[in-house]
Amino acid sequence: MESTSPAVVMPTARQNPFDPPEELRRRQGLGPIHRMTYADGGQGWLVTGYAAARAILADPRFSVRPDHMRSPIAQPATAPVPPGFLLRMDPPEHDHYRRLLTGHFTVRRIKLLEPEIEAIVNDQLNAMELAGGPADLFKAFALPIPSQVIGELLGVPYSDRQDFQRNAATLLNVDLTPERRQEAVRELMAYLRDLLRHKRSWPEEDVLSGLAAHEGLTADERAGLALLLLIAGHETTTNMLALGTFALLANPAQLAEVRDKEEDAPAVVEELLRYLTIIHHVVRVALEDIELHGCLIKAGESVTVALSAANRDADHFADPDALDPTRSPAGHLAFGHGLHRCLGQRLARAEMRIALPALLRRFPALRLTVAPEEVPLRSAMTVYGVHELPVTW
Repeated sequence: MESTSPAVVMPTARQNPFDPPEELRRRQGLGPIHRMTYADGGQGWLVTGYAAARAILADPRFSVRPDHMRSPIAQPATAPVPPGFLLRMDPPEHDHYRRLLTGHFTVRRIKLLEPEIEAIVNDQLNAMELAGGPADLFKAFALPIPSQVIGELLGVPYSDRQDFQRNAATLLNVDLTPERRQEAVRELMAYLRDLLRHKRSWPEEDVLSGLAAHEGLTADERAGLALLLLIAGHETTTNMLALGTFALLANPAQLAEVRDKEEDAPAVVEELLRYLTIIHHVVRVALEDIELHGCLIKAGESVTVALSAANRDADHFADPDALDPTRSPAGHLAFGHGLHRCLGQRLARAEMRIALPALLRRFPALRLTVAPEEVPLRSAMTVYGVHELPVTW
């Protein structure tokens, strides 16, 4: 049933770096669905329960289109959605664009990419070893590996990484003005349009060359699809690698599992995805009146699904606040659920499964050089994580 506690704007700051915000957990204890005050003062809904979250994400009666969607954060993003940016599209537009990309993220395609991921990881670890500690693991390890991997897959020159990393970070920083974030979108779109024109004339064996050759897409649609892949392909995995390492350093038994038992690494990775859930929330809009768990969600009302809270729901996960790789975390919502489940989930899993054990084997004495509470957290970013992770070995 609906909670009767006062409505709140969506919290994102985590009091413990690995746990959902305390306010979300408190409200979760009162029920799965709650009234919520949005950033503009309007009323909507907040979902903290796993079953309710999964039901909403799978229900086509809830839309992802930004029309009339309220923002749950204090600084709403008013930027228009780029053409081809399928995260903000419903069927049939969503299905049309997703089909163009699905073939690049199949099990077979990711398996073929694994030797390349291994080589990128090894090169980065060699560079760390040569430079010596101490180091910022975020910049020395977590950021460059996904950037190189997605760059290789897409065909984006790694020499351009600083520009797209900077603009991607700006786009995802909810503390910045919508105008500044939109400026980052314009810069990224301009860069990708130029790169796609080059790929059209001089194609290679990469995703962008395939998009550039597609006659059924406009230049802006190609760039919008490329923008989505570029941002999603490095920001999420970067923060999982950094925050995941931080969490393992705080849980030595699980760290040893990753380091010493290669066969156990996939289970630890899966549990880290559930335990950390770096996407704070997603928003849906009801297309019609819908009754769920005793609450009437009216047509046009926004619903914020708190993924981090849903993945800690004790009604679905036993002892949810423990980092326990022996559990079966099947069905966790770290990659979403339903129609908009993350297209690149197999790639992210492969990168984590390869990179984390390799890091811990190369540097078995890896440790923080600051107290855990001094690690700066990305609470104001759309994708949660750390700004830096000071370590030595």
